[in-house]
Amino acid sequence: MAEYIESLQRLAEQFGRLQGVGRKSAMRMAFSVLEWSEEEAGEFAQAILDAKQKIHLCPICQNMTDREICPICADPERDRSVICVVTDVKTVFAMEKVREFYGTYHVLHGLISPINGITPDRLKIKELLERVNGGEVKEVIIATNPTVEGEATAMYLAKLLKPFEVRVTRIAYGIPVGADLEYADEITLKHALNGRRDF
Repeated sequence: MAEYIESLQRLAEQFGRLQGVGRKSAMRMAFSVLEWSEEEAGEFAQAILDAKQKIHLCPICQNMTDREICPICADPERDRSVICVVTDVKTVFAMEKVREFYGTYHVLHGLISPINGITPDRLKIKELLERVNGGEVKEVIIATNPTVEGEATAMYLAKLLKPFEVRVTRIAYGIPVGADLEYADEITLKHALNGRRDF
């Protein structure tokens, strides 16, 4: 029945364009919208337009913001001598939930992946080098994922940052809390051993 209602079908197709939303979920979302009042549907549509029009990249760290600069870069309590380099904006949100990092971030907006046509010039690497060149930065923490692309990007950045005489570190990877060592794979165990620290 739903496939014969053209406007409902179009609405479901739009929801289906969202990452991780399948056909059934998209249709459920479309039906949910139909249950809203016209005012609620208008607020929803306006929220999408506002987000698209107002959200831009922070000129300092390349994080998303709807202000001139993002709240992290604007925070005077943040340690500007430490930059944590992350792949995407979602990682910034995840790191901030931990409430253990008090430096600043730099968002690359991707990882080097020649097979997918993502070369270094398509990432926000130039902006990172400009920040480090300012002289205030003492440490750059590279927090890319432990994938082939993540490791390749980390090594590429470490090589580029070497002439600046800043400390370049890599976040440790290892055994998740609550996991049994016997079930850990060899690479995870290797990272856990290499990333060990003093008690």
